[in-house]
Amino acid sequence: MPANYQNIQKRLQAFDFTGLFTQELMWNHFATRPLEVPVDGVTYTLKPVAQRGMAVFECVPPTDAQFPKYATRRKMDTQVAKTAREHIIIFHDSAKAVQVWQWVKREAGKPSACREQLFYKGQSGDALVQKIQGIAFELEDDSNVAESVSRVGAAFDIEKVKTKKFYEQFKKEHDAFLKFTQGIPDEKLQRWYASVMLNRLMFIYFIQKKQFLGGDQHYLTNRLTESRLRGGDKFYRDFLCPLFFEGFAKREEQRNAETNRLLGRVPYLNGGLFLKHQIELKSEQDGRPIEVPDEAFQRIFLFFEDWDWHLDDRPTRTGREINPDVLGYVFEKYINQKEMGAYYTKEDITEYISKNTIIPALFDMARKSCRIAFEGEHSVWRSLQADPDRYVHVAMLKGMDKELPEHIAAGLNNVSKRGDWNKPAAPEYALPTETWREVVARRTRCEEIRKKLAAGEIRSINDLITYNLDIRRFAEEVIADCEGPELLRAFYKAIRTISVLDPACGSGAFLFAALNILERLYDTCLVRMQAFVDDLDRSGEKHSAVTHA
Repeated sequence: MPANYQNIQKRLQAFDFTGLFTQELMWNHFATRPLEVPVDGVTYTLKPVAQRGMAVFECVPPTDAQFPKYATRRKMDTQVAKTAREHIIIFHDSAKAVQVWQWVKREAGKPSACREQLFYKGQSGDALVQKIQGIAFELEDDSNVAESVSRVGAAFDIEKVKTKKFYEQFKKEHDAFLKFTQGIPDEKLQRWYASVMLNRLMFIYFIQKKQFLGGDQHYLTNRLTESRLRGGDKFYRDFLCPLFFEGFAKREEQRNAETNRLLGRVPYLNGGLFLKHQIELKSEQDGRPIEVPDEAFQRIFLFFEDWDWHLDDRPTRTGREINPDVLGYVFEKYINQKEMGAYYTKEDITEYISKNTIIPALFDMARKSCRIAFEGEHSVWRSLQADPDRYVHVAMLKGMDKELPEHIAAGLNNVSKRGDWNKPAAPEYALPTETWREVVARRTRCEEIRKKLAAGEIRSINDLITYNLDIRRFAEEVIADCEGPELLRAFYKAIRTISVLDPACGSGAFLFAALNILERLYDTCLVRMQAFVDDLDRSGEKHSAVTHA
């Protein structure tokens, strides 16, 4: 049974966080001493509120201190995570007029993502109340960290739809469409052609939702209806083929008047996806036309219409959104046929190459605009020295918290005692397939990197690549923790003006990888900008417009 809406509102208005969590949300009392957290010369007291696997703290501000700004709040989270890794911190001012609820999403191998919700006394707080309702428990529910983090994440974090969820349904529709396709005698070619057709149709779904096809967001469905009124099973031959090979493949002035009347206003796309495929060319040469009945398209359009097709990520998500990277995933599963010249570069490769080229370029651009942030004692590199393990990949740290077994450690300084070094290492020390020799080599390398980080010897973005550090986490946290607006503006300008070129685009795997990197950094910029504005509003200072070329 959901927690009572009105009761939650009353507790929020009264700043009664202990009552809110223990009486309304059925979290447990948290019997522990307050945490004293020193940040930038000010000591903040974090009062324990409740716990259900994860902890909730209330930040009681010192009477002579300002409301902690965003950068301070992030530093406090980092310190609290050493005591309670998963937690919520509720910040408020001494006058009890404003609250900031902070939860930081932590995933292995990914940068932490700060999620904050603002609430002013006197507001209805509907958005926050709805989120809080999502973290209510029943008395008999288990109190474990995983369940608590799952609920808090579902309430406070907006997740993208998982491509695999779409793909599982897509497989069934692909097989159904395949059975409708006639005129291709080879089974492998028939399966390939079905994938080509569905890839084309999915692309069209994206652009029709942007109203690029005569301003009609249901262009394909409406044209199928019109075609069926003119006669059955003519949609593929009399409409889609002209749309592909005349409409999208030629400029408007190059098409004949009849084609323009049939298709309406459609853009010239100048891409290989809508040139005649080798299967289609062979079919024409053999005099054996490909046939696809209207029923096949009616079924696939009904499936597509059940999803939201967007080229961007929207705040009003329904949980059924499809983003363009689904094309690459489908391409990998169905069209990755190297013998036919179709190649798909997998996500781990595209992500690695993209991040190690795009992020250094952004840092170089930002440095030109805000050189002071990259030099001196308080430069962006100081976080590397302050917390060396934070930017070392999780895999690199596997087993580093354990002493080597005696029979392995004995060989460190005595080659004659390395008899077991070529044997598979114990799972608690090793990555999959690692031998003890490889474990020792990795540990040695890890210690070298730790020492360089602690000594402050890593002070350039290229150093992070050289030592295979988590460059994405570092970039996102540099932006998220900007203490002044100048550096934030420099990164924002760099992200907005950078251009990425993929000469051999194919399905766009590299461009989607680039988009994923830039989108996260852009989003982090916007979040930090909002935090600056909120801090300024609370301070009572006037806003000043600053423009940069």
